[in-house]
Amino acid sequence: MKPRITLITLGVDDLERSLRFYRDGLGLKTEGIVGKQFEHGAVAFFDLQAGLKLALWPRKSLAHDTGLPAGSPSATELSIGHNVASKAEVYAVMEQARKGGAVIVKPAHDTFWGGYSGYFQDPDQHLWEVAWNPNWPSPD
Repeated sequence: MKPRITLITLGVDDLERSLRFYRDGLGLKTEGIVGKQFEHGAVAFFDLQAGLKLALWPRKSLAHDTGLPAGSPSATELSIGHNVASKAEVYAVMEQARKGGAVIVKPAHDTFWGGYSGYFQDPDQHLWEVAWNPNWPSPD
C-alpha cells in the first residue's frame, strides 16, 4: 500500500450542526451538504491541505454503508492532529474552536516533549490536538 490518505471521514449525529461547527466555527471551506437526493448520501466535504479532504457523514449512513452496527462513540479511539507554527497559534486555534462550540478538554500547555499543545472536542466528541512542535519544520 502506498501512503496516500486522501479522505478522513467523521461519523456525526447531526450533520447540520457539525457543518456549522467546521464551516462557521473553524472556518473550513466547504460547498455545504451534498448528496441529499440519495438515501444515506448526505455528506459535507471540506478541503484541507493539497490532496486531503475531511468528510462529515451521519453515523447511521456510515453504519449502513459498511454493514456494521452503529456502536457507541468513544472520544479516545482517534485524535486528529493539527500542527501549527507557534505557541501563539496553538492558543488562537484553541480559542477559535471554543468560540465555535468546541469543548476544551485540555487547555494549551507546555508539554513534556518540549512543545505546546491542547485538545478540544467537536460537537460529536471527536478529539483534536492542536500542537506546536519546535523540532518539526513549520507547517507553513
